[in-house]
Amino acid sequence: MDSKIFKSKKLDEYSKQAQELWGKTDAYKEFEKKNVDRSSHDHQVLAGELMSIFKDLGALKETDPTASEVQALIKKLQDFISEHYYTCTNEILQGLGEMYAAGGEFTDNIDKVGGAGTGAFSNVAIQHYCNR
Repeated sequence: MDSKIFKSKKLDEYSKQAQELWGKTDAYKEFEKKNVDRSSHDHQVLAGELMSIFKDLGALKETDPTASEVQALIKKLQDFISEHYYTCTNEILQGLGEMYAAGGEFTDNIDKVGGAGTGAFSNVAIQHYCNR
């Protein structure tokens, strides 16, 4: 299967899941507004930029998750999500962190770009960031 078709099918699947879970929330409505004019290429570019943040986090995963350079990347992650998808409050970011470490496709994808353990490390760093 062509990787672009696979990625497109996966994005469609994730989109359907997100709508079922959060479709009535303000964050999802904001996401829909920001997403309305984006092309498939735009989605891929944003996904690449997002994953580059996890790549950078992976490079620091042997560092203390409370270290300033790690916390700066968590702020960058939160700001990126807020700018391109929806307002990423600390509460939402904490939930995302838990998803990043919970196993499954989110964790696998993050660990593929940042190395094994990046999803779990990101979660620990996020929890510290949100609870400081």
